[in-house]
Amino acid sequence: MISPEWRLLYSNPLQSPEDLKHFRVEGEAVMTFPGGRLRLESAREQGEGKQANFVLWCPESFPADIAVAWEFRPIREPGLAILFFAAEGANGVDLFDTALAPRSGEYEQYHHGEMSAYHLSYYRRRWPDERNFHTCNLRKSYGFHLAAQGADPLPSVADCTGFYRMLLKKRDSHIDFSINGLPVLSWVDDGAAFGPILGAGKIGFRQMSPFIAEYTNLNVYGLAERE
Repeated sequence: MISPEWRLLYSNPLQSPEDLKHFRVEGEAVMTFPGGRLRLESAREQGEGKQANFVLWCPESFPADIAVAWEFRPIREPGLAILFFAAEGANGVDLFDTALAPRSGEYEQYHHGEMSAYHLSYYRRRWPDERNFHTCNLRKSYGFHLAAQGADPLPSVADCTGFYRMLLKKRDSHIDFSINGLPVLSWVDDGAAFGPILGAGKIGFRQMSPFIAEYTNLNVYGLAERE
């Protein structure tokens, strides 16, 4: 649930190509809309390795304090899904500034490239060890810093019967993530161990091939008292 202190900044049902006309894809992705919901999958074969992964960026820039809510359903495993947030280009430039090195979905470009961000890996089923022990991971870049980890309550694809409500909140130095109202992880960024606290920036969805997933009802909120 979103408390009254948050006000809606951005809403997108993710139900048609028109809803994504200003989004940016890094890498090669196929976007379809079965049942009026965004379905994402790689346009490249799994055997192509890192080149088969991709990121879909929302075009909007958001303030430092945000709550991001979306609904998610895994369709085909194996794979991995990440939400980037507070993403900004190096030296404070816009993430899409043409002066930055091009990005194409390969993960190294996002944790050791010309950008900074928090990385929430909320569905980690790409490798055998991830499928044997399900966790959600929060990382921070620049760098590959593992900041927090929590148990992942989502079932495997065979047992998924519908969409799951995802909610990420970042307020000052506090980051919290829940699924269907169940707290999954919480972390306080001290602004020292892994670099300064990240502020305003963009959000984006990343997938690792051959994963297929669906998304709907993306809503981003800001704090009402911080106009």
